[in-house]
Amino acid sequence: MGVVVPFEDKEAGKSSDSARIETLVELTRADMERVNAMILSRTGSDVTMIPEVANHLISSGGKRLRPMLTLAAAALSGYRGEGHVKLAAGVEFMHTATLLHDDVVDQSDMRRGKLAARMLWGNEASVLVGDFLLGQAFKMMVEVGSLRALDILSTAAAVIAEGEVMQLSVAKNTETTEDEYLQVIRGKTAELFAAACEVGPVIAGSAKAHAAACRSYGLNLGIAFQLIDDALDYGGISTKLGKNTGDDFREGKITLPVVLSFRRGSEEERAFWRRTLQDGEIKDGDLEEAQAIMRRHRALDDTIERAEHYAKMAKDALGLFPNSPMKQALNETVDFCVARAH
Repeated sequence: MGVVVPFEDKEAGKSSDSARIETLVELTRADMERVNAMILSRTGSDVTMIPEVANHLISSGGKRLRPMLTLAAAALSGYRGEGHVKLAAGVEFMHTATLLHDDVVDQSDMRRGKLAARMLWGNEASVLVGDFLLGQAFKMMVEVGSLRALDILSTAAAVIAEGEVMQLSVAKNTETTEDEYLQVIRGKTAELFAAACEVGPVIAGSAKAHAAACRSYGLNLGIAFQLIDDALDYGGISTKLGKNTGDDFREGKITLPVVLSFRRGSEEERAFWRRTLQDGEIKDGDLEEAQAIMRRHRALDDTIERAEHYAKMAKDALGLFPNSPMKQALNETVDFCVARAH
């Protein structure tokens, strides 16, 4: 089996971005060690290919942000049991399963700087191992014994699938509106952030208002996180994303920078987006042209500004909680997600 590499050790040196999340990493370190051990133990199977495929992605140095948020929200709510560890591991399995499925749907070659699992084992194995991980995630949720937590995470699984299908419906559609796109990322990305944060106060028996506040924090953080990823794909460097700059463009994905550029552009520029994204006719120099159009219409700057708006909403959601090191760490995590674009 592979070895889970802690996020902070994966970086070559300490960047200012990693420092912003270091407090959360430290405060959840002991529980994350238990989560990582559980993740490795639950990928075990007599079917050799299952641990091989699962650990190819699980061990590739992901940030583990979602399970850390589950642990942090539980601690913020004063939880003293053991269930948060299984829920956090379940959240990470759900996330990993969606990545395995996404790479098949998107026909992606790379994931986190490595060949995607589908490139090594095939599409069928990637999909089926993703299904195995989802099954393991739900087994752990049941073991925790909280019907409400199971309801939250199972609902999230359905919403995520809806978001993925919705993304297919807008794929290559240059007429997609900003509202339609935000609806996609609420389901596809933000819902798991929201559920990951909500289950902590739920198993702690917190008031509904506190559980709702944690959910709001996660939802808005998830939207901000995805919008920054959208901007980075056209203006960032591959090491920040674990993929190549321009992957969204080459895959014909409609993201917010494209939506804004299309709406604001000339008819000639709209024709460019139709040719490249809708028809898939991409020539040498087209990525650079796409970036130039986005700069011309402030599409990247405005995408980041929208992310900052949702980031502020995430921080405001935590206002119900008294000041504490964990609350400060969660606020710094919001800053970390947005700072990736700078």
